[in-house]
Amino acid sequence: MSLPLHGITVVALEQAVAAPFATRQLADLGARVIKVERPERGDFARDYDRSVKGLSAYFVWVNRGKESVVLDLKSDPDRSLLDRILTRADVFIQNLGPGAAERLGFGSAELRARHPRLITCDVSGYGTSGPYRGKKAYDLLVQCEAGLVSITGDADSPARPGISIADIAGGMYAYTGILSALYERERTGEGSQLSVSLFDALAEWMGHPYFAEAYGGPPVSRSGARHPSISPYGHYRCGDDASVFLSVQNEREWEALCEKVLRQPALARDPRFADNPLRRAHDDELTAVIEKQFRPHTADEVLALLEGAGIAHARLRTVAEFSSHPQLAARDRWREFDSPTGPLRGLLPPVEALGREPVMGAVPALGAHTTAIRAEFPDPGPR
Repeated sequence: MSLPLHGITVVALEQAVAAPFATRQLADLGARVIKVERPERGDFARDYDRSVKGLSAYFVWVNRGKESVVLDLKSDPDRSLLDRILTRADVFIQNLGPGAAERLGFGSAELRARHPRLITCDVSGYGTSGPYRGKKAYDLLVQCEAGLVSITGDADSPARPGISIADIAGGMYAYTGILSALYERERTGEGSQLSVSLFDALAEWMGHPYFAEAYGGPPVSRSGARHPSISPYGHYRCGDDASVFLSVQNEREWEALCEKVLRQPALARDPRFADNPLRRAHDDELTAVIEKQFRPHTADEVLALLEGAGIAHARLRTVAEFSSHPQLAARDRWREFDSPTGPLRGLLPPVEALGREPVMGAVPALGAHTTAIRAEFPDPGPR
């Protein structure tokens, strides 16, 4: 059974994480993704590290299943080749610096005028207009401008979330926008001109803290691994110096926690903890009560009590523990895919389609497909 995007060709002038993350999702769904890279070094994400058998972890993660073609877009022959590729393409995506695609002759407006069925997607840091249009936009810096770092960390210092969340947000909106545009083209025959900025994507994800504060609530504060507005919610120390994480979302769960786990049913009616806003206001006191009750028990014993009471809970796992997670193993979520330095193990894409196996193609070596693509799109010579 073919995948949804078999027959779709995507041309990507992409680098780093955001646009490559979007196009890797398209490749997993069966699209042909032709990744255009610079001569000699290619996508600079290839050089971020050497931790995956000599390859960059970032590059391996977001470039599986693509074809790499090396083109010098400052040369007329290579620009002409890219023009020929685009005559057969369905999607063009780029995340070069501001104005770079236009200067090379591959701006979205120009391409859409030449190819009405083409879907173009420009991924930028701060958008195509406004005072920040030309500002360099790396992931952490966008997080700072969007206010995310101000609410991440603990009371003493802000912190960067442990993954490239601005890039991922921008990449996912580019991906879903392209899928919507492909669906629209099926009905109308017309392509689309899309634009996504990392800042706008992350600004959307800041909706809860914005609404909480803008309409009369207190400023959202950094709360470490605790929840800024729900209690009890977070990590609690046990007698073996390990911590468990738990979350109480409603009064029924609060009462169950008091009765079945803490063995203090009267605590549910304590005036300090009678509802969630009061519990959050007295979170330090509530934490002391919970940890006192957990102190005689190991983390495993507490987790068993939480499970029995129907209280949501979790272990704090390391990356190594995540990679051997029993849930992933039980559901057969790992697959091997190829790379220039040998087979690698990675996770299946999150969306499962019954009876369809995602492509999960090889990570391309720099320029691995250049010769084949030049042969596929030959120069017709003088017209």
